[in-house]
Amino acid sequence: MKEYTRDYPRFSLCGLNCGLCPRYHADGVSRCPGCGGPDFSRKHPSCPVITCNKRHDNVEYCFQCSSYPCPRYSQPSDKDSFISYRNVISDFQRADQQGIDSYKKELDEKVAILEYLIRDCNDGRRKGFYCLALNLLKLSDVKDALEEVDRGTSGRDTDVKEKAKRIVSALEARADQAGIELRLRK
Repeated sequence: MKEYTRDYPRFSLCGLNCGLCPRYHADGVSRCPGCGGPDFSRKHPSCPVITCNKRHDNVEYCFQCSSYPCPRYSQPSDKDSFISYRNVISDFQRADQQGIDSYKKELDEKVAILEYLIRDCNDGRRKGFYCLALNLLKLSDVKDALEEVDRGTSGRDTDVKEKAKRIVSALEARADQAGIELRLRK
């Protein structure tokens, strides 16, 4: 595939939140640069969505295509890979309704929270969970969970394992309230 680049690789052409994927936050050769990020074409030499886009309207996001919704987007995918595909259609709807710049701003805020969680609240086993939670939960629910943990640990010296346990519990509680299962579907 010819070099494919995008100005904003955190939100893919096909609607995945690349900035919330564990591979986007990996170190070393397994790191993915996000859709159209640096060296993307070498890591992903063929992408049927990019090929389709070039044959159609060559848009920034599939929801902007004159053929959208095509069969690819008639139903949400029932399987996931490194990141959940569950919210692709609803994320496209939000990006279309609230505007892509507003959507990107919200995604950037989620990525910043994810980076904090991975850096300061990861007991070595939580990166995938944090990525999934940030991808599937509303930003307001994530913020509420973090505020709850901060209130509960304020003024106390909390080790990483305890903090991770509290954050996971708070995020799982928000997911349960919203009827969201925080597991990848294989």
